Amino acid sequence: MKANKKEVDMIHGPLLGKMIAFTIPVILSGVLQLLFNAADIIVVGRFAGNESLAAVGSTSSLINLLVNLFMGLSVGANVTVAFYFGCDHREKVRDTIHTSITLSLVCGVFLSIFGMLTSHQLLVWMGSPDDVIGLATTYLQIYFLGMPALLTYNFGAAILRAIGNTRTPLYFLMASGIVNVVLNLVLVIGFSMDVAGVATATVVSEYISAALVLYYLHKQSDVMHFSFKYLGIKTDVLGRIIRIGLPAGIQGTVFSLSNVVIQSAINSFGSTVIAGNSAASNIEGFVYMAMNAVSQTAVTFTSQNFGAGDKGRIKKVMFLCLGIVVAVGLITGESAYLFGRQLLHIYTDSQPVVEAGLVRMSYICTTYFLCGMMDTMVGCLRGIGKSILPMIMSIVGACGLRLVWIATIFQIRHTEGILYMAYPITWAITLSAHIITYVICFKRMRYKNF
Repeated sequence: MKANKKEVDMIHGPLLGKMIAFTIPVILSGVLQLLFNAADIIVVGRFAGNESLAAVGSTSSLINLLVNLFMGLSVGANVTVAFYFGCDHREKVRDTIHTSITLSLVCGVFLSIFGMLTSHQLLVWMGSPDDVIGLATTYLQIYFLGMPALLTYNFGAAILRAIGNTRTPLYFLMASGIVNVVLNLVLVIGFSMDVAGVATATVVSEYISAALVLYYLHKQSDVMHFSFKYLGIKTDVLGRIIRIGLPAGIQGTVFSLSNVVIQSAINSFGSTVIAGNSAASNIEGFVYMAMNAVSQTAVTFTSQNFGAGDKGRIKKVMFLCLGIVVAVGLITGESAYLFGRQLLHIYTDSQPVVEAGLVRMSYICTTYFLCGMMDTMVGCLRGIGKSILPMIMSIVGACGLRLVWIATIFQIRHTEGILYMAYPITWAITLSAHIITYVICFKRMRYKNF
């Protein structure tokens, strides 16, 4: 299929410039998504106090635990659309779009109901402190009302990325992000709604971005046109989405589970460390999003060229993406740590909270490029249809070892530094496993007909 002016042609011509053009809007989109949560944390940290800051920040690992399984399915939608687009299978592209949006709406409604009913009990199981749990429950229950919109936007954005259009989702996030920031200030400062205000602002902005992406798809002609009257599930397409996306979702969920365990360990240090960890994690999220954009580039470029049957370009995509993600990870990670004190002061005026955040950043920001390389290799594997193998490697190599670390080393020496050291060690081990897996899969792929 011929790409229009908003789409990057992934299967013809030089790669590096097109990959950079694809990646930059994805990075900016990820940054804007993080600004939703950053605005929440900054506003409550400045105008509501440390307990509110800890309440909002401490929910992130739990939210990721519940959402990542379904977000993984959007990876399956991306790979499936890109594959069919690359091999010019127009009817299957159309079927995948409507199946994906239907799936996002169903999963979103389920998550909303589940989150509303279980938020408080889940926080109890995580060991949230008494001075935090009430506010955290309020934030979570309102936040989960936005799940249908959150999933719908992310599935819609995945569809657009699959055909090389990364600019349009960025524009939509810019519009909804402005609404989010304005509402944060109005509801928290003007109406003194505390965590309920920032949660409401986030939900409203999510529904705006979801409505925009659906409207855009509806206005498209030919193969990309979306219509509510065609909503439904095509079982063969759903099967492909699940085959790629479910392992991705399981991997994300297990990663989040290990992070919940780590959050529970962090909770044992008290609200000051929780607040510092929350602020530092939010800053690190910007570094991660920049690297994750390269992973999304890897999976999409690989998928389209897999559909087109170009093995040479698949290999080039892998090497170029690894080079890009190392550069991005080192520049952003080291810069975040270098200016960590100043960045943390954006979130809080409390010096003990800042010092607690710097401890985390010294271990994670400086080695974050390893995580970027790991995710990029996973993207390359999923792009050629291999999703179960990287899931197994990630669960065993990263999550399993991380939990073992907490159960052994951390119990012997109960310090924040020892706890955070689990991250770079498990990233390095898992990256090595993914590289070996990719080499084996690529060699076997040479003997198959595309």
